[in-house]
Parts: sequence; C-alpha cells; structure tokens
Amino acid sequence: MSATMRDATLPGDPPGGRKAVVVWSIGVAVYFVAVIFRTSLGVAGLDAADRFHVGASALSTFSILQLLVYAGMQIPVGLLVDRLGTKKVLSIGALLFTVGQLGFAFSPTYGAALASRALLGCGDAMTFISVLRLGTRWFPARRGPMVAQLAGLVGMAGNLVSTLVLARLLHGIGWTPAFAGSALAGAVVLVLTLLFLKDHPEGMEPEPSPHRGAAYVRGQIAAAWREPGTRLGLWVHFTTQFPAMVFLLLWGLPFLVEAQGLSRATAGELLTLVVLSNMVIGLVYGQIVARHHAARLPLALGTVGATALLWAATLAYPGRHAPMWLLLVLCAVLGACGPASMLGFDFARPANPPERQGTASGITNMGGFIASMTTLFAIGVLLDATGDDYTVAFSSVFVLQALGVSQILRLRGRAARRERERLISSRIETVHVPA
Repeated sequence: MSATMRDATLPGDPPGGRKAVVVWSIGVAVYFVAVIFRTSLGVAGLDAADRFHVGASALSTFSILQLLVYAGMQIPVGLLVDRLGTKKVLSIGALLFTVGQLGFAFSPTYGAALASRALLGCGDAMTFISVLRLGTRWFPARRGPMVAQLAGLVGMAGNLVSTLVLARLLHGIGWTPAFAGSALAGAVVLVLTLLFLKDHPEGMEPEPSPHRGAAYVRGQIAAAWREPGTRLGLWVHFTTQFPAMVFLLLWGLPFLVEAQGLSRATAGELLTLVVLSNMVIGLVYGQIVARHHAARLPLALGTVGATALLWAATLAYPGRHAPMWLLLVLCAVLGACGPASMLGFDFARPANPPERQGTASGITNMGGFIASMTTLFAIGVLLDATGDDYTVAFSSVFVLQALGVSQILRLRGRAARRERERLISSRIETVHVPA
C-alpha cells in the first residue's frame, strides 16, 4: 500500500474485518444474480428472435429498453441509497429483477417480453450502486479500489454463469423452464438480504439526513455534478465499458456466428474468454490502482486504445473471416473493458463527501450504460439498413470512443487539481483531530 493511500485514511474509517466481508458478500450475491439476469439475453438473442419473430432492430430493443431503464434509474437510485440505506434498496431491486426474469420466462408476446425486461432493468439498476455504498460503509477508504474491482469481478462471474450454465439449460430444457428456474436464484438472495444484510457496522450510523424536498435533491445532484471528478468518472465509465457490454449483452454471439462463421459452441467459448479475461484483469487493475493511484487514467486510456486497435484489425481484416487467433486476442482485450470502467468510480469517490457517494456513483454509472444503449441501437439499425453488414455496424464503436476520449482529456487536469485540494484539506483536518 502506498504512503499516499495510507495518508488518505481518515479518523472514523470503517474497520473492515470478517463481519464486513460476510455482509458485503450478501450484497454482492444480489449483484451477481442481477448480472446473470441482465446478460441472459446475450446467450438467447437468436432464440428470442425466433421465439418472438423479430429482426435485428426489434431484437436490440430488448437490451436498449433494459439499459434505458437502468441508466435512467441511476441518479434516483443513488439518491435512494443515500436516503434509505442499502438494505431497503437492494431488497426492492431483488424483488423487481426476480419478477422481471420470471415474467420473461412466460411472456407469450414481444410486448410482454419487453415489459418484463424493463422491470428487470429497474431492479438491476438498484444493485451495483448499493454494493458500492455497502463497501464504503464497511471497509476502510484505502480498500475502495480493490473492493470495487472485486464487486465487478463477481458481476462478471454472473456473466460467466449466463454464458456457460444458462446457455446449456436454454438449449437443453427449453426457454420457459430455463428462465423460470433461474428466477429462483433471485428469491434466494432476496431472503438473504432481508434476514442478514446490515447497512453499516454497529456504532457507525451515519448522521440522519432530513427530508428537504425537491430542492434538496436538486442540490445533491448539482453539487455532485459540479465536481470535475464526478464528470471525469462518468466519461471514463462511458468510454471504457460499452464495447464489452454490447458484445456480451447482445451482439457478440450473432457477430461470431453470422459474420465470422463460427458454431454456437465456439462462439460461446469466446464469450466465456471475455468474462474470464475480465475477472483476471480486474484483480490486476485493482492491485495496481491500490498501490499507484496515478495509474488510473493511463489504465483507462490504454484500455480504450487497445480495444479500438483490436476492433479495427478485426473489422478491416482482408479475408472473409478474421483468423481465430485475432478473435481470441480481441475477446481477451475486451475483458479489460469492465475493470477499466470501474476506474470511473475511483475518480468520483474522492471528489464527493460520504453523504453524496450514492448520487455521485449513480451519475458515474450512467456513462457506460448510455454508451451501451446508444451502440446497441446503432448496430441494430445499421444491420437492418445494410443487409447485416457487421463491419459497418460495429464501426459505430469508434465514434463513441472518440467522443469519450475527448471529454476525458478535457476534464483530467481540473479533476486532478480538485482531488489534490481535497486530499490536502483532509490531511489538515486529520492533524487537528484530538487524540
């Protein structure tokens, strides 16, 4: 642990320890199940197209609507977490995404299935910010980067379950039994949350936040947004997350099967590689940032550059299909997108006081999902417009990456200066705390 990170620890930091791990693990289990449900369409996209008799644009609407609800809920959820606490918000989220997954299993029509995915997205939106808040309440601040990366890693493990387990169930026992059976996991984590989860350690209750109406809410949002670190966090999340999210959530399997001529089994293995790479790189990024805080921006920009390079090489390959070695490298590099997106929270976290952490995290978390939603829509429309030309459709990735990088470069200086000011102020306050 670097001296800078140790010095940033303030009096009254949560102690961590075994109980913190147990409580945090319950919250992460809710997020784990939410990611299974969120990414379940990624392995069922072609089946959904056949089941509901829809084309590429209508198929992408499933994920777009789900992400639209998710992104739109981020600031309200952040405010709810700050106001109501983690346990209540996680419980509501688990209930909603379980009902959504169950509804998707039995949906007889395209419209009913859309409504179920929207409900699922609403519940899913309540999980990750709650888990981040749980980590800040139970673990010391210096553990923040690693705790956040571990949460992201567990989420990717949920993606792995979708890719390996749910895909086999889907093609083994059929649509309704597979989705309805998976909904049981939601019921289990809901019960665990209600029985065992606690918002904070005993004796470390936050000061009550009185309800002050709409003006107070607007003030919280405005104060978080004014911090350059919050905006930088949003754009880092925006620029880094969406290439892998789009690939795993919907378009990866069709791209590998229809554009690259692979079998479903081989395509599934490549999707699994993205998830496994994500889990490994997440641990590496967490360790690097915990020891070298200045590595955040180089890691984020390096990930964007590597992702753009590999997509360009794959799409521009002169043969009919890209070689397997290139697809393997592409999927391995896409695995870095999730861990890089977590770095956005490491810019927003030190920029905001504890009472605004949920709101700031909500703003940050909107970034990647807005980018994913936009790209999902663009790819679907371009595929329909060009007769399934995946090269043209996936080139939309570069447009959003260029926009995000321009904003990151614009904000990085102001965010760094503001963070230094807050750190110096914290050190001064620590020196004047009575022994």
